[in-house]
Amino acid sequence: MKYQVLVDFTCKETKHIYRTNDKYPFKGRTKKVRIEELLSSNNMRGQPLICIVDEEEVAND
Repeated sequence: MKYQVLVDFTCKETKHIYRTNDKYPFKGRTKKVRIEELLSSNNMRGQPLICIVDEEEVAND
């Protein structure tokens, strides 16, 4: 799956700064638990920070 950043944030694990519309993660892979945390409001910001990108939309761009 591919993920897109909804809100600017700094990753607490890697210290990488993500900006709105960046892809997540910027390189490599990340833990499923971390993705679930960022998709939900169960994180330090209290709001979803990333969303799932529709693979078909990416292919059509």
